[in-house]
Amino acid sequence: MGLLKNLISGMSEDKQVAKAKFKEAEQDMKVQKILEERQKSSNRREFERYMREQEEEKIKEAVDKIRKQKGKEMWKGKHNILDSEKNILANDRPMLKEKNIFKNNKNIFSNKKSMFMN
Repeated sequence: MGLLKNLISGMSEDKQVAKAKFKEAEQDMKVQKILEERQKSSNRREFERYMREQEEEKIKEAVDKIRKQKGKEMWKGKHNILDSEKNILANDRPMLKEKNIFKNNKNIFSNKKSMFMN
């Protein structure tokens, strides 16, 4: 039983060590980025910001185009409802061809008094 506990505690310690290393590396990257940004001029930072915005717009347009294409492919696919030989609007069910028996009948409940009205 003690061996199993040691294995489990060792695994959890490994995870904690990995998380700590990851946080440390992440903080190092943030510090490095801040230092690089401080070395640039304000005009350079503004120019790079505009370039990133333009790049993001191009990426967004490309993704929208791909989504539209995928949507068209879905509607024009092999197993499409719209391409089936049967017309879904055609009335081929006998129940739908019967006469409506309720069409000319009055409401049977309209002449009856309600139990709440005295």
